[in-house]
Amino acid sequence: MLEDYLENQTEDTEDFEDDAEHKSYKLYNFRRPDKFSKDNLRALRDIHREFSKAISLVLSGYLRMRVEIEIVSVDQLTYEEFVRSMPSPISVGVFEFEPLSGQILLGISFEVISCIVNRMLGGVGATDPQSRELTDIEKALAKKVINIILKSLEDAWNTIVPVTGKFISLDDNYQSIQVATAGEIVALLTFEVQIAGKHFGLFSLCFPYPVLETVLTHLSTQHIFQTKGLVATNDERLKMISKINSSTVDLRVQFGTCSITLDDFLQLSEGDIIKLDNKVQDDLIVKVNDEKKFFARPGILKNQVCVKITDVYDEMHEILRNYF
Repeated sequence: MLEDYLENQTEDTEDFEDDAEHKSYKLYNFRRPDKFSKDNLRALRDIHREFSKAISLVLSGYLRMRVEIEIVSVDQLTYEEFVRSMPSPISVGVFEFEPLSGQILLGISFEVISCIVNRMLGGVGATDPQSRELTDIEKALAKKVINIILKSLEDAWNTIVPVTGKFISLDDNYQSIQVATAGEIVALLTFEVQIAGKHFGLFSLCFPYPVLETVLTHLSTQHIFQTKGLVATNDERLKMISKINSSTVDLRVQFGTCSITLDDFLQLSEGDIIKLDNKVQDDLIVKVNDEKKFFARPGILKNQVCVKITDVYDEMHEILRNYF
């Protein structure tokens, strides 16, 4: 009996080990959980790939020298790990995307910002060989550049969700900034910057998870593909409205209807009276491009026949009016 029991236990153990070998297990780090899916990170890369192309053109025109920006990585890590990985000094712009909650960080390496500031001050766009904190004048110029970058970033995001960028502050390092708790997960996007083909540096974007939490459903490659080119920016809407406002439309007022025979119609002459179906007190129907749009009342203004709009056209209203 004992031998049979031990033999059965051995067989059960072997079966369990065989099952375990065929099952796939995924390690989960409770200290640093993954809050952004792979699809979310791919969507962020797609959004900011378009942004990098746009801002390259904008800065090239603004600085009158060739600027090439390319996204090189999209990662998720804790805010503490992110801060530790960043150099110092570094120009850090803090901004918000209204109506999203929380703040976003834009870090520009000293090699890049010093080259841009040198060009803005009339130089050839040379990089300062020794890292240092920016002067007050240089900070004012850096804020102008960050606002230009923020505008292009806002345009890129408006194709996914309507946002309005708002600049908050400019700092010289990440240690003095606390936009998230140490253990909070952030999405880090890193860009490589080439200026005039001989000066190289990096800049980065840090999105804390709470900022993107409410729009994660929009951060998918499928959603971006479906909405690309369909969502207009504010400038595009204004341009569209201005073009529509100057368009001409056909406006007609329907005084009434009646049914007559073709023979009666052919015999109509000046002075003949046609009895219409509607009553004198009934509203008239105004048509725009042959579509019923408004109810109106007839009248005279400065010896001209006119109508006064009384209400928006409602089909049910017309049906009930004819019924009663």
